[in-house]
Amino acid sequence: MIDHDRLMDRAFPDISCSYGWRESALYALGLGIGSDPLAADELRFVYEKDIQALPSMAVVLGHPGFWISDPAVGIDFRQVVHGEQSLVVHAPLAPQAELIARNSIDEIIDKGPGRGAIMRVRRDLHDAATGALQSTQVMSMFCRGDGGFGGPATGRPLPTVNIPERAPDRSVIRPTLAQAALIYRLSGDYNPLHADPEVARNAGFARPIFHGLGTYGVACYALIAACAGGQAAALKALDCRFTSPVFPGETLRTDMWDEDGVVLFRCTALGRDAVVLDRGRAEFIQP
Repeated sequence: MIDHDRLMDRAFPDISCSYGWRESALYALGLGIGSDPLAADELRFVYEKDIQALPSMAVVLGHPGFWISDPAVGIDFRQVVHGEQSLVVHAPLAPQAELIARNSIDEIIDKGPGRGAIMRVRRDLHDAATGALQSTQVMSMFCRGDGGFGGPATGRPLPTVNIPERAPDRSVIRPTLAQAALIYRLSGDYNPLHADPEVARNAGFARPIFHGLGTYGVACYALIAACAGGQAAALKALDCRFTSPVFPGETLRTDMWDEDGVVLFRCTALGRDAVVLDRGRAEFIQP
């Protein structure tokens, strides 16, 4: 069972992460960028000449590992799913850098017996040389088997995102590669669910699934391409909820709505008409 105070006080060591343009390109290739090798807007993320790093690559840097599987944590990790992801960009992510990641538990919400718990884990990335804050990320995990431990029933209020019922202002359709998960996992998430057919079947899937944060990256690229002229440095924030898995090789459509100075979005797997990302919200630097 979760011990709220003990878990909130859990200390994570600082993690040093160094990467170069190859890692930036590999991350983008795992998202299917470069599928048109003659498209200049795609080459800018996969070719070292004037390369840009996608802002969403920050979420694969400085991960603290699979610490929730430690029995001392008190979480049934087999019942945990990634619910939401937020990213605030304080300074553009360089295509090569040395960063320090500082992970911490932001809050734990007890939904009650039989209703699970929500745990939000925060990661701050800092420039190793200057200490400047590059980004702040919060990953919300739905711990389906861990409600009823006596913790707080509510947390800090989050922005409410309601996708408009009208037609989107713009849409971007992007195919994913059949081997997308096999490439994307080389950026650091080696969960066999994304590579091993037997593990996937035991988890209830017909075949390995794409990483949720990979889908998040596909949407990030679509938003930057459609709303910022392909300029990665224009993105300030990116939030969404994960609603359904994606199978490598599926085609994704990212629908976007301009609302009150931000862009709301939703991502759909076209072959199944399944919403895979919902309640998305992106902020850009205003020109």
